[in-house]
Amino acid sequence: MNMTKGGPQARQRIVAGAADMISRRGLNATSIREMAKHAEAPLGSTYHYFPEGKQQLATEAVRYAGETIARMLRKELEAGPVAGLRAFLGLWRTIVIDTEFRAGCPVLAVSIEEPPPGEIPPALAAAAAVFDDWEKLLANSLREHGAAPGQAEQLATLTVAAVEGTVAMCRAKRSIEPLDRTAEQLQALIAGAIKG
Repeated sequence: MNMTKGGPQARQRIVAGAADMISRRGLNATSIREMAKHAEAPLGSTYHYFPEGKQQLATEAVRYAGETIARMLRKELEAGPVAGLRAFLGLWRTIVIDTEFRAGCPVLAVSIEEPPPGEIPPALAAAAAVFDDWEKLLANSLREHGAAPGQAEQLATLTVAAVEGTVAMCRAKRSIEPLDRTAEQLQALIAGAIKG
């Protein structure tokens, strides 16, 4: 990836680096200094682009990851919900294998960390919005291909939850087998929903 040192590309590199770092270590275990270092960006530049600090950068990282995946889903869902599911699963398969089970989903990583009492941090709110977006994309495709509306929403939620949970299982077990098992069952459920 060839990016210049300044401007929008530098900011984007920091955001992408933060998403990658969070996907590996979680949010609470990652400092803004480590995110800057991982993105090969000066700490001063990081604070220049993200004056509100770690929570602002984490929120942008979650949105970046969410939109990157949503863009891929929109494209693949044009060929139908089974194609979209295969692409979604394929993306996570690649990430898990290419990082030797060290990285998962930054959206999930932010979601499972304990927020401060009485507070919903912006990164957590962004994660909820990302999950909603992915579910809506899948549900819309399912409905467009013949699934009943209620079933489409339920199957979309099941798909996102199953894939996210399975990625965590793959990391814990250091095996891709949970993803393969989940893929087979989800494909069967989706195929059944759009035939009926």
